[in-house]
Amino acid sequence: MGYEVAEQFRWQLPDAIFYPCGGGVGMIGMWKAFGEMEALGWISSKRPKMIAVQAEGCAPIVRAFEQGTPRSEFFENAQTVASGLRVPKALGDFLVLDAVRRSGGAAVAVSDEEMIEAGVELASDEGVFAAPEGGACVAALKKLLGSGFLKPDERIVIYNTGSGLKYLEAYSGRFSR
Repeated sequence: MGYEVAEQFRWQLPDAIFYPCGGGVGMIGMWKAFGEMEALGWISSKRPKMIAVQAEGCAPIVRAFEQGTPRSEFFENAQTVASGLRVPKALGDFLVLDAVRRSGGAAVAVSDEEMIEAGVELASDEGVFAAPEGGACVAALKKLLGSGFLKPDERIVIYNTGSGLKYLEAYSGRFSR
């Protein structure tokens, strides 16, 4: 994913990347790829702000980020409609937290309602039927734009890691005809 985003952005990385972090391996891989590409001379040392997105009902990385700890603690009674975000203790949490902190990024939690509503918005406005994990990233983007952490003119990549077809029950009744 890191190589693909770099190539698609003509070797000038975006300003921010939103990634739904259950285990966070996608973010870990991208961060590693950016280092490799810099060593090869393909990109500069400038990195995107890495934004780890989790569900409020299962947010161990967000909690660790806010507390300033290098690793997360097991998140008791983890609950969220987004099964890809229901990871109470990621093995590579320390690598995700390192990437977020070194990039000047953030860790954001959103509610199930926010991620489903954002998923409906994606489907209605863009024709993308995203999984709630992708909707979570859109909801987190709204929060960070609203707080001023990100600016509307920044180049931003949002990852959607699944199809809304896997979540028809979660989206049931949310679309009007």
